[in-house]
Amino acid sequence: MEQLDVIIVGGGPIGIACGLEAHKKGLNYVIIEKGPIVNSLFHYPANMQFFSSSEKLEIDEIPFISTEAKPKRDEALEYYRRIVTSNKLHIRLFEKVESIIKADQGFQVQTTKHRYTVSNVVIATGFYDIPNTINVPGEALEKVSHYYNNPHYYAGQKLAVVGASNSAIDAALECYRKGAEVSLIIRGPEVGQRVKYWVRPDIINRIKEGSIKAYYNSTVKEITQEEILINTSEGTINLENDFVLALTGYTPNFKFLQHLGVTLSDDKKRLPQYNLETMESNVAGLYLAGVICGGMETHKWFIENSRVHAKMIMKNIITGVKNTKN
Repeated sequence: MEQLDVIIVGGGPIGIACGLEAHKKGLNYVIIEKGPIVNSLFHYPANMQFFSSSEKLEIDEIPFISTEAKPKRDEALEYYRRIVTSNKLHIRLFEKVESIIKADQGFQVQTTKHRYTVSNVVIATGFYDIPNTINVPGEALEKVSHYYNNPHYYAGQKLAVVGASNSAIDAALECYRKGAEVSLIIRGPEVGQRVKYWVRPDIINRIKEGSIKAYYNSTVKEITQEEILINTSEGTINLENDFVLALTGYTPNFKFLQHLGVTLSDDKKRLPQYNLETMESNVAGLYLAGVICGGMETHKWFIENSRVHAKMIMKNIITGVKNTKN
């Protein structure tokens, strides 16, 4: 079995950046992605517009040209797909990593399709796969979703949106404009401060005029087939309800990291341990890249400030490869 220099787990923008850098360094590498190219972006809402401008989403200084300053989801899919195909990156799609076991000479990586022997592993899996649940009766009903795609689906329906971040606010506005009767359930006293600056005034004005009903300082008590029960400062309110979008954020796969031996901080942040200069974790040869470095603070790392991880990681790996050959 051929010994690879590096396997990159995750074919999102940062995984692709790592693959590009490995390619340039002449390393024997493979990117493994459980879905299509940039799987997480593919599952973003169809009409999503990025907070960042296109140049901040660029990797390896490859120009990203968009029709507006802040690109849409489909433009990003096109951009990253073209990088993969034009550079003939070694990426294996619809292949899921099942286990990574530390061995004497690196790692044994088992996927749904192959077994690999590799000297180094980069984890660039992001955080979009595991939603933060609200843990109430009825959350498992078919009418409840933690992901939002297209507003057309909710036209003419009574829709409750749970959350106050960008994903929740975008969904509330889009669905309202496609004819849904939208109720917004917010745990805090206001719409999130990190909501996109051009969107926040829009949602506040829709709430003020009564087009969208907002329940502040409120939480979901229970979801039934016909209703949603909300705990408010004035007591429990029962709302007629057809669908619930519980858009309360997502979390990295901490169990996966712990199984690999990565040390996490014992506070609520659950920050993984890694070297700030090389991105190597406390497990030798295992590197972290992208948003997964932030633990529960998923808002701290974005494409624009974590794309540098690729160069840091591959610089350290190529040094080790050269030392081994010498």
